[in-house]
Amino acid sequence: MTAPKPTRDGVWLDDLVEGATYTTDTHELTAEAIVAFARDFDPQPFHTDAEAARGTFFDGLVASGWHTAAITMRLVVTSGPPIATGIVGGGGDIAWPTATRAGDMLRVELTIKEIRRSRSRPEQAWVVVEHLTLNQHGDVRQSTTTRLLAWQRPATPTSS
Repeated sequence: MTAPKPTRDGVWLDDLVEGATYTTDTHELTAEAIVAFARDFDPQPFHTDAEAARGTFFDGLVASGWHTAAITMRLVVTSGPPIATGIVGGGGDIAWPTATRAGDMLRVELTIKEIRRSRSRPEQAWVVVEHLTLNQHGDVRQSTTTRLLAWQRPATPTSS
């Protein structure tokens, strides 16, 4: 099911439908970006040095999983569903079934899996979203299931 089109003020809980899908724009990953991110945040040889990465488990330079996660988040925020109140995370599960490499053109496909309205606060709900971060060949580089908090569109004041 294709996602409903967002309104001018973004996507609210009222607009979300279980089964709806969204696809983000793409982001091309370079070897330079892989090394720069890894130097700051995950300085392991298979992320920072192509020569040292040969003969490792990955047999070549690969992006840190956290780099893939950061790219995923950026793509979701900048070209995923424009959640009116922002993307407020409540936890999730993440897996990296295949390594992200230089030259990968990443995109994210999101599916709304479940919407659970709060009993105590019916104006909000937990929305379970599956994110697949794919490269240009359709290889899954990251699989994430997250719980996001979403709010109902505020009531429009009526004129008297």
